[in-house]
Amino acid sequence: MPGHREARAALPAAGPPVWPGAPAPLGARFRVGPDGVAGTNFALWAGGGAEAVELCLFEERGGEVTETRCALPEQTHEIWHGFVPGVRPGQRYGFRVHGRWDPWTGARYNPAKLLLDPYARAVDAGPGRDYGALPPEVYGHVRDWPQQYIADTVRDDRDSAPHVPKAVVVQDDDDWADDVRPKTPWADSVIYELHVRGFTMRHPGIPEELRGTYAGLAHPAAVEHLVRLGVTAVELLPVHQFAHEDHLLRRGLRNYWGYNSIGYFAPHAAYSSSGTAGQQVGEFKRMVRALHAAGIEVILDVVYNHTAESGELGPTLSLRGIDNRGYYRLQSDQRRYNDYTGCGNTLHAGRPHVLRLITDSLRYWVTEMGVDGFRFDLAAALARSMHDVDMLSPFLAVIAQDPVLRRVKLIAEPWDVGSGGYQVGAFPPLWTEWNDRYRDAVRDFWRGALPDVRDLGYRLSGSSDLYAWGGRRPYASVNFVTAHDGFTLRDLVSYERKHNEANGEENRDGTNDNRSWNCGAEGEDPAGTEPRVAALRRRQLRNLLTSLLLSTGVPMLVAGDEMGRTQGGNNNAYCQDNEIGWVDWSLAEDPQWRPLLELTTRLIALRHAHPVLRRRAFYSGRPQGADGLRDLAWFTARGTEMTEPDWYAPAGALGMFLSGRDIPGRDARGEPVTDDSFLVLLHSGDRPLSWVLPGGPWAREYELVVDTSLEEQERAPGTRHRAGGTLTVPARSVLLLKAHG
Repeated sequence: MPGHREARAALPAAGPPVWPGAPAPLGARFRVGPDGVAGTNFALWAGGGAEAVELCLFEERGGEVTETRCALPEQTHEIWHGFVPGVRPGQRYGFRVHGRWDPWTGARYNPAKLLLDPYARAVDAGPGRDYGALPPEVYGHVRDWPQQYIADTVRDDRDSAPHVPKAVVVQDDDDWADDVRPKTPWADSVIYELHVRGFTMRHPGIPEELRGTYAGLAHPAAVEHLVRLGVTAVELLPVHQFAHEDHLLRRGLRNYWGYNSIGYFAPHAAYSSSGTAGQQVGEFKRMVRALHAAGIEVILDVVYNHTAESGELGPTLSLRGIDNRGYYRLQSDQRRYNDYTGCGNTLHAGRPHVLRLITDSLRYWVTEMGVDGFRFDLAAALARSMHDVDMLSPFLAVIAQDPVLRRVKLIAEPWDVGSGGYQVGAFPPLWTEWNDRYRDAVRDFWRGALPDVRDLGYRLSGSSDLYAWGGRRPYASVNFVTAHDGFTLRDLVSYERKHNEANGEENRDGTNDNRSWNCGAEGEDPAGTEPRVAALRRRQLRNLLTSLLLSTGVPMLVAGDEMGRTQGGNNNAYCQDNEIGWVDWSLAEDPQWRPLLELTTRLIALRHAHPVLRRRAFYSGRPQGADGLRDLAWFTARGTEMTEPDWYAPAGALGMFLSGRDIPGRDARGEPVTDDSFLVLLHSGDRPLSWVLPGGPWAREYELVVDTSLEEQERAPGTRHRAGGTLTVPARSVLLLKAHG
């Protein structure tokens, strides 16, 4: 958010000499200039409407902040640039851009507003960030103009510099020569979505001064949990520098999740334990190194679809004042913004300089910060050409040909809030997608709301109906039951209605489409939930996690779900930077919840051990040999293969046989891949079900591996059952059986 009210500010001082410098790279780069003189090159793209650009340097001495302004003298292809001798790493700076104020045509230049460098690699927001609201000075227009319907057209000439964050010049001093990237294949990946602050704030093994920071996530106590659990990648909620919205500050809240970016090159300063004058960059890199050393990849959740400047009534922090028309999608009435994001504005990713900003940022995080991939928030907004979503759009085309970006993990949230924005299954090869149809089908099955099992069958086996085209593979589907937005897994089985009163919006925010079942009682009883209800909820949690981790595709877990984390029914905790949003680590040792953690760990280990559970190619469903054994077969409780009428009949049970005999592909040495075969029985009904186990050619007998009706799984393994015999499947349970013979 805009920063602190600085110490008393002096009038701008005369600037140092500015040499011509170079138009590339954009941003601030410390280097040796002409005649061996050290200094910093500054370069800013400001579009055709900019008439002048001032570089503003800030120093604080004895409680007084001095601003020194110097004009950037050179312009090359709309890039204003200059080299300033003597400016070194740690220098705070910003820009002022002069031009026409004409909101009616989309021009919102205002040199009274200090602007953050879009290429700033570190941001110093200052020590105080506890405004009760954004100061009026940070708005380019007069925020409190009496006639609000035209307020955005009245220019505000007050200086914003004392109230906004400053960019920081950073030293380039890391070649990553000692780092080894895990490079986990997609099919072998297990993703763990976490919040840097929320994951570490309550961890008893992390020193208090490191909690909530990159250093806290790099601490051995945090890494140990990830390694023991068996996940291969962490997907970090936004760590780009972000701002807090005025409406939250007025309610005494803050943006906790961080989907409100303002600096696409800078790690969020508030997550640094070592300082905000550039130290956050090194701390982030050390975190990445620590995770890589443990075999864990780092994926960033990135928000290139909109910025923290909101709509026409939002603050002027960076891009709006640099070139509003050049960066944002505007309506035909150019005062207004096309909003495909629900956040007030949409970046125009079809324009070359915006596309350059995004791809330069992505490459920077890969090559200089060490990350392994990205999850793109509201990716459909980036794939829009003029108005419609276009899978041949400039953004997708540039990513596909980029030699750096096409080799990292790319995950799309394949929708936005605009017309035609829902694009699940439509992104091109190289991309994986958050598969919300998987989420909905699995939730509906376990709450007894699916009319039949057709959709469930597709979701469990890799969603071939969505992704079996254009060379895409089953791992194009990122399977999830919960994510950061929505109920936690425990709340999914404890609440049927959202309880977001703490957000201060009278429970209007957050989705009403939860597809949840509270197991007979709403919420958690402070005096203790009825034992029968509590036991059923824990069983449902085991069912959901087991379904997820046995499904074909890439599973994604949310931090804390493996040990029963609750948000008290809040399904939109974006502003809850407190115990509601933080992981409660006491659950890991709670006798009621520790078995869930152990089951999750065991299921992930099973997945890693058995290639049949992480296939690289879709099932064919056809016989693989003379005996008629199929690579995938579906069974009814009668022990017979599913027929067409069976798929359309009302049912709460499904059997899935996964053959390990003929797995497509070869191992690293060119040898065929073979594995055990498994039978998965899923039963969502409220009464036990007699199930005839399939006989030849499927198996001679079956060995029980997992039984979700049991709290402690140590009691399950080893029990053998004859093929052709009848097995009683407990109500609301999943059984995993290994096929023998």
